[in-house]
Amino acid sequence: MLDDIETDHHRHLSTMQRLILESEDIASFLQSFTELLAERLTGPGGHRWCAITLLRDRKAATALSSDPRARELDELQNTFTDGPCMTAIREDTVIRAGDLSTDDRWPRYQQAAVAQGVRSVLGLPFDLDDDAQAGVNIYSEVPHDFTPEMIESIQLETKLAADALRLAVRLASQRESENDLRAAMESRTVIDLAVGVIMGQNRCSQDEAVGILKTASNHRNVKLRELAAELVASVSETPPRTAFDT
Repeated sequence: MLDDIETDHHRHLSTMQRLILESEDIASFLQSFTELLAERLTGPGGHRWCAITLLRDRKAATALSSDPRARELDELQNTFTDGPCMTAIREDTVIRAGDLSTDDRWPRYQQAAVAQGVRSVLGLPFDLDDDAQAGVNIYSEVPHDFTPEMIESIQLETKLAADALRLAVRLASQRESENDLRAAMESRTVIDLAVGVIMGQNRCSQDEAVGILKTASNHRNVKLRELAAELVASVSETPPRTAFDT
């Protein structure tokens, strides 16, 4: 039994890693995730539809859905102030509506959903980021759908998807910071070299050289780094190197 659980965990993890690598952005990853989840859940027992809802400033909106029917059902739920998904997001817990024809926890939504053929709903919190709350919503036309084993598997996939997404965002932010740092260091290096050239040519102090470079930059309406690079290039055929260069 334990081996089976570990195998499922590794299989789901591998799938999420593949989706992250194949996705161009967050939206395409979440789109692939909803489609994959709906495909895995839909079988001989009936159709199941999957969507992700974002909650910002107490307003809900469908972010991604497995297909048009899923979006339609999710947008229906979002027109009400409360429902299985909203409860799952706000209470940060899994919510299962076994049969909406008898489950009266959300009476207004209950009537509208049953009229659209929805009998079971599963809502799970999706840990996206600090600025937005999100939830995964799964709709079924079968009453008393979603067994404990199925819910456990969906929880695992949702957690792995959230973890993979946060990791991808963190790595992207780190790469962006490294690129920003590299650009800043390159600018600082070429400016320092240009100041040194001015000091040598004019036999002046560092502060005076900086002042000369800034005045020339303003006068010619050229960015300081570009002017500095131009000056360095005029006295050296070798591009300036930074501590990042190997």
